[in-house]
Formats: sequence, C-alpha cells, structure tokens
Amino acid sequence: MASADDFEEHVEGTAVPGKQSTNHYPPAKKPNAFTELMAKTPDKQLKSTPSRTDQQTKQTIFAGRDGLAAYTADPASFPQSRVIYYNDKFVVINDLFPKASIHLLLLPRDTTKSVYRGQEVFDEPGFLAECRRELEKVKEIAASELRRRFAKYSAQEQPRLAALASDDPPCELPPGREWTKDLISGTHANPSMSHLHIHVLSKDMMSDCMKKRNHYQSFTTDFLIDLDQYPLAKEDHRRDYKRFPEDMLCWRCGRNFGNKMTKLKEHLEEEFEAWKKE
Repeated sequence: MASADDFEEHVEGTAVPGKQSTNHYPPAKKPNAFTELMAKTPDKQLKSTPSRTDQQTKQTIFAGRDGLAAYTADPASFPQSRVIYYNDKFVVINDLFPKASIHLLLLPRDTTKSVYRGQEVFDEPGFLAECRRELEKVKEIAASELRRRFAKYSAQEQPRLAALASDDPPCELPPGREWTKDLISGTHANPSMSHLHIHVLSKDMMSDCMKKRNHYQSFTTDFLIDLDQYPLAKEDHRRDYKRFPEDMLCWRCGRNFGNKMTKLKEHLEEEFEAWKKE
C-alpha cells in the first residue's frame, strides 16, 4: 500500500519502514486524550531525534508515529523555530523533515478527531470548514516566507521591490507575485504519522529530505488530498489508496523520469532556479 513514509532513514529515534511503533491507536480503540501515550514505559520509548532539531523535540516523550502529539499536547514548550503559532484549536509547526523549501504542518488539537485520517473526520462539514479557515491563515504565513526568501529573484516582484526602495514609495505598492499560487496543501491518503496533520509546502520539492520515490509521489500525485476535495465520495479510490503511479513526473514541466530519483533531483535543481525567476 502506498505510504508517505515521512520518517528520516538511519537516524536513531525515528521510525523507518517496517519498524514503526505498533503502539499507536488501533481503529476500534480511539481514545479522547493522550493519556495512553503518556503511560508508555520508558524502555519502549524512542529516545532521540536528529541533531537538526531543537532540544525540546529531542527530549519529547512522544516518538515515531506518535511524534506529532508532543506539539499539540504542549506547544508552549517548543521554540518558535519549531512551533510557529498555536491557539486552542490548532498548532502550526515547521516540518521536522521538510520536503520543500517551505514545509509547514497544521495540527488540529481536538483529540476526538486528531487520531483519524482526513477521509473520516472531513466527512463532518463543521470540522472541515474550521480547518479550511485556519489553513488559509497558514498559507498566508508560508506565502510571506516565500516572498521574503525569493522575491529578489522573481521578475514579478521587481516593480514592487523598486517601489519599496524608492525615495518616495507610493501609498499603494504594486501587488507583486501571488506566492500563494506557489503552494500546495492537503493530507496524505495514507499518513505515516498517527495524528491528523495538514501539509502546506512550496511546489519546488527542493530539500535534502526529499530522498525517495514515495517522498516525491506523496506530494505530486492525488495521494495528497487538498481540503477543497473533501468530503470524498464514498467510491473515491483515495479512501483506500493502493499504489502510486508508476512514473515520477516533474511538477513544473511534466517530464517523465520513471523511477530515476537521482536524475529527477538533478532536474528539480534546474527547475528550482527557473521557478524562482518567474
């Protein structure tokens, strides 16, 4: 079965294919809080996470498939480099293993829903609408960060940058590039983490963590389900997603790279430079 496989390989303390924790919630036994996670005995806990992360993430009691629970349970304990913002209903974090230049996660905190996949919880119109509203806020944050990083390269941004740099800036700046159009978002059909999370990331797919075919396919095929596509029809194949498409296609030009990840990554670097200049 197709899987996002969002874990980092060969890093102590993170799950890898075939070695994920089996202590996550079984379908018939969904709790309303994280008490069962908290009750795990120390000898069964995975201890560390990559050196790329903050000290709080390294020390969390949650690990493997249950790792996202740490952020929803106690977001205030993490630095802003990890937790961007939170409120009573949501937490927004920087993905620990980003698959693009910008990669954020929107985490609902309602424990009666957060242990289910989007295919189940987004059948409820009220909850879906609530998540869509919060998602728009996250997209604006991601778009602002794209502008901060890449505006200087973008042809569409040059009139705006010139106006900002002028001795007498106009009252209304040129609009510049619409960076929200350079984002994709959604949930994975078969998430590799136990807790509901909504991805918000830039289209470029440029990251050291973009290593494997299923990493790429999980964000560039219908395996990524946009919130605008929910609720899914009962017969929709994404309710029981089986296999990724055979070929990897460039997200920008559509060129087919088959299963050649190395060749694709070389090509993505070229497309990245062209994309920044649009």
